[in-house]
Amino acid sequence: MPNSGYKFGADPIGSKMTPSDVKYIAVEGVIGVGKSTLSKILAERYAARLLPEIFEENPFLEKFYSDQKAYAFQTQLFFLLSRHKQIKESFDQEDLFVKCTVSDYCYDKDRIFASINLSEEEMMMYDTLSHNLNVNLVSPDYVIFLQASPDVLLHRIEKRNRSMEQNMDPGYLKALIDSYNSYFFNYNDAPVLTVNTDSIDFVKNESDLLDLLKVIDGFPPGKTFYNPSTLL
Repeated sequence: MPNSGYKFGADPIGSKMTPSDVKYIAVEGVIGVGKSTLSKILAERYAARLLPEIFEENPFLEKFYSDQKAYAFQTQLFFLLSRHKQIKESFDQEDLFVKCTVSDYCYDKDRIFASINLSEEEMMMYDTLSHNLNVNLVSPDYVIFLQASPDVLLHRIEKRNRSMEQNMDPGYLKALIDSYNSYFFNYNDAPVLTVNTDSIDFVKNESDLLDLLKVIDGFPPGKTFYNPSTLL
């Protein structure tokens, strides 16, 4: 793998890590970018416990896509409480056989959606609840942030054919992308490997997957950007 494919940030967070050093990996990204698929692959690769985001249990999500303003608050609170419960229960239960955990979300990222979808008054209530819940909650010690352009994401969303997502507003998706990029550009709680997925298909192309896994296995420190298109 040529080094020109990725860059290291100016202010590394900690020193270089190895797979045995990493106990909690979070894979993040906007809707349709492939975070759930990559999380499953990494959980199998590192013999890790998988914490998947169980979006289908949210009773408000389908209604939210039909009427965002009316159902945003209920949708956000359900996700916030569900993610908190899953993380807390998973890490509170000591398991000597679990050496690593991989999740396809960060607990803190929920605020990205909240900041776009909620009113000022709702955000105040949301922030108060989120702050109180976040006490002593385990945070990832490595984050993999998957990026893609709006056109690529819309194509992937169309292909996976989830009925509730088929009328996704391109403007809403663009706002999410911008908010995600800003959030993880300024994220300092753990090293972040940002991956531009526009020119790769790690689901169907084994070569793309192997190249990506080589980079991930190195767990580069700080803020690192991997752009496979620069290798073409």
